[in-house]
Amino acid sequence: MQTQNLSLSKIKPNPSNPRTIKGDKFEKLVNSIQEFPRMLEIRPIVINDDNVILGGNMRLEACKKAGLKEVPVLKASDLSADEQRQFIIKDNVGFGEWDWDLLANEWDNEQLEEWGLDVWQPEENEDDNFGPSADDTITITVECLTERDRENLTKELKEKGYNVK
Repeated sequence: MQTQNLSLSKIKPNPSNPRTIKGDKFEKLVNSIQEFPRMLEIRPIVINDDNVILGGNMRLEACKKAGLKEVPVLKASDLSADEQRQFIIKDNVGFGEWDWDLLANEWDNEQLEEWGLDVWQPEENEDDNFGPSADDTITITVECLTERDRENLTKELKEKGYNVK
């Protein structure tokens, strides 16, 4: 299989495409293509011998809106009809999980959101104190092995201002 450039007018959307992107997410995809068109070379639209899309229906629509005239495509000529149907679904299944701690510590939140990742954003009225407020009551039960451990823990918690029962 080899990548080639093909006019958008020759590529046919898949009428059985079970996945869509709408609204803000679609606009983010359009912006992504405008800002980083080389991504399409790395991850071309996949088509069958009839130029029907197997993978990349929403990218095609975003490319049209972005004003592109042609895009890289990969013709999957050697796939059976059953393999084509599998590809349509499996191309869109996300098996992995995001490492949210890594993203929070090593990536820019705004940039990730611009790139289309749904990231946590604080509510407008939410303050920076993520722990319980002074009005909140939390009950924690701790089992100590000895009476002496219980006494030491109770003393230490009381010194730190906790209400210990």
